[in-house]
Parts: sequence; structure tokens; C-alpha cells
Amino acid sequence: MKFSSAHAFMRSLCAAAGLAAAMAGAPAQAAYPERPINLIVPMPPGGGTDTVSRLVAERVGAGGAGWSMVVQNKPGATGNIGMEFVARAEPDGYTVGMGQAANLAINPAIYPRMPFKPAEDFTLIGLVAAQPVVLVVRADSPYRTLKDLLDDAHKRPAGSLRLASAGNGTIGHMAGMMLARRADVEFLHVPYKGAGPAVTDLVGGQTDLYFITPQTAFALFKAGKLRALAVTSTSRLEALPEVPTVAESGFAGFEASAWTGLVGPANLPAPAVQALNARLQTVLAEPEMKRRLADEGSQVLGGTPQAFRQYLDSETVKWGEVVKAAGIRLD
Repeated sequence: MKFSSAHAFMRSLCAAAGLAAAMAGAPAQAAYPERPINLIVPMPPGGGTDTVSRLVAERVGAGGAGWSMVVQNKPGATGNIGMEFVARAEPDGYTVGMGQAANLAINPAIYPRMPFKPAEDFTLIGLVAAQPVVLVVRADSPYRTLKDLLDDAHKRPAGSLRLASAGNGTIGHMAGMMLARRADVEFLHVPYKGAGPAVTDLVGGQTDLYFITPQTAFALFKAGKLRALAVTSTSRLEALPEVPTVAESGFAGFEASAWTGLVGPANLPAPAVQALNARLQTVLAEPEMKRRLADEGSQVLGGTPQAFRQYLDSETVKWGEVVKAAGIRLD
């Protein structure tokens, strides 16, 4: 018995030594990230989502410690093309996307055949920022207030005033539909593939009004090409203190904000999610980042992946009701 016990002890000791040797010889797990992270922006260059995405990528990369984020624009179908690319990407933490209200909360209610399911096909990493949109007209337009525009719309045949948007299902489109319903008027919706061409045609006289993101509008205000009539926030913007809200212009409770949030493919490893969220929170907490976002009319959101999930669920319900009430459906 003594011999057997000693023999068993020696075998256990040898096994433990072998395991220790194997562990010592195994390569250490590399810290994330090892290489640049691709940030897919599902909208064209120059618009609000692109601007915020490039700012995030810049600040993420400025943190050192191996962080680098490369922006790739993949526009089309109001963000569906770029977001489908993210959903189908390898879930290794090196392809993420800038989700937004349009493609995550609104499109599922508009398109009967979506190429992805927001609730299932993405890993939510963290909210980035939210911003209202600004109702604008050309600088030489006869409309100087929201009341002027709506009074004229009531006098004209339905659909006489042309509402531009950066695409079907964008916040600008939805804000226009909300306003039309609340004011009992009808606009002719003219969707474009992004903010750039929508602004070009508005300035050129092909359309009459447009709900534009603040950062896209500021330079055009300074250049004397556009006039702001109202903002869709619950209070006036710090960057545009002279512009009233839609709510204070006679439509109590009116609010519409575009928001952005970092997402990855489904089943993203927890360590990558944690590292990305932590880096994002650090970036969003920087005074310089807050200042630059505020200068563009944005409000920092941030928070945990769980908070992102709750926010997305509430926004999906909200915009789904707007879409249903407006009878919007696209193939």
C-alpha cells in the first residue's frame, strides 16, 4: 500500500510538472488590439455620421498603446449595405461599424426584407453621441420662420413643397413626416444617397426644405447659402441659440435626434467588447472630444453595452410607431 501510494504520488507530480512545462512553453495570448481596427461607416463622406466617425477614429488612435482605427465608407440603402458588411464580418474585433438610428431603429420598420436583424446580428459596444436635426431652407427662400413655411404649405396643393432627405428612413426623413402629420400638411419626399447631394440640390433650388445635421449646416450658414428655421431638440442648441425648436414653434413634445453607436458582428469576444467600450468611454470623456461634439451640435452619450441595448429597444418602438402612422413602406 505504501509503495502504491508513493507511486501514485510520483505520477501526479510528473503530470503536474509536465503541465507546467507545457504552459511555460505555450505562447502568451496577445493583447488586443494587435493591428488596426476597421471602422465601417455606412454613409457617404461629408455627412453627420461620417464626421462623428472620423472624430472617434482620430481620438481612439491618439491614445497610443497600439490603438489605430481606419475609416472605410460603405454607403447605400440608408446604411443597410455597410451594416450588412459588419454583420457578416469575422467576429475578431477588427471590424466594427458606426450604427445609427436610421439603420438600427428605423430601417427594420420600413424595409420588409432587411439584410440583417439588429437585435441578433450585432454586438452592441457603446453609444457615441446624439444630435437633433435642423430644418433649413435656401437663404433666398421667402420662408423666415417655420410658421411661414407651413402657412404656405396649407395654401398650396398637397405635395407642392419638396422635402429633401439624405435617404429613406433617415432622421431627416422621419422628422419631416412627423412635422407633416402634426401640421396636417403633405410634403413631396425626395430622398438622396447621403447629405452631400441633398444639400447640393437644396441650394440649387431643386427642393424646398431639408432637415440637416448641424455640423453639415454650419459652413453653409456662414457662407450665406442656407437659413435655419427650427431645430428638433427639446431645447435650443448652444451652437444655434437664435434658432427656435419645433416644439416652441407650436408643436409641443416634438423631438427627433440622430444618434450613433459602435457595434460589431454578433458573438464578438467579451475581451474585445470590454476593451473597445473602455477605450470609447475614455475618448468620450475627453474635454476636447466633448467640445468638438458640442461645436457640431452633438451631445455625448456613452455608457455600457447594456445601456445601448435598452436605448435601442426604446428607439425601435418609437420610430416604428412613426413609420406605421405615416404609412411608410419600401421594397
